[in-house]
Amino acid sequence: MSPLPTASQTVGPFFSIGLTALCKADIECPGANGPRATIRGRVLDGDAQPVPDAILEVWQVGDAGPRNETFPAGFARVATNERGEFQFTTIKPEARCDADGRVHAPHVAALVFMRGLLRHLLTRIYFSNEAANAEDVALRLVPASRRYTLIATASAGGEEWRWDIHLQGERETVFFEA
Repeated sequence: MSPLPTASQTVGPFFSIGLTALCKADIECPGANGPRATIRGRVLDGDAQPVPDAILEVWQVGDAGPRNETFPAGFARVATNERGEFQFTTIKPEARCDADGRVHAPHVAALVFMRGLLRHLLTRIYFSNEAANAEDVALRLVPASRRYTLIATASAGGEEWRWDIHLQGERETVFFEA
């Protein structure tokens, strides 16, 4: 066996076929309490065209009570449709603090997989009008002029949120190193 890692490879034009059977659009967070939140959006390429066969993996921690810090409490895998649209529902997460006092505003982690990508893209979905956004440890690393790409906008009533992923271009979503 070689000591070198196997190189990443693109998956070809039929990416979604192997993964859509594993998709579900509802994040289950055992023990979490709070309002339901539906997040809708689109995955768009550098020409603002929809990506019809992307897969999002969305992860979130549970409520502010006891939890396993190693693994998130909630997980779902969501496919885009032919218009590049996705939708999932979850319990809206709460703000939390690490033992050292670092603030984490309510957010959901998102991984983007799609044909042509050698490695997944990692980003976060924050919620507009959250006071904790100003102190969030990850948001503070992002230039102020780009933070909007990570923040979902609430619809009337605050139960539905809009957030698009722009893979390239002027509105490119901020992606983090994994």
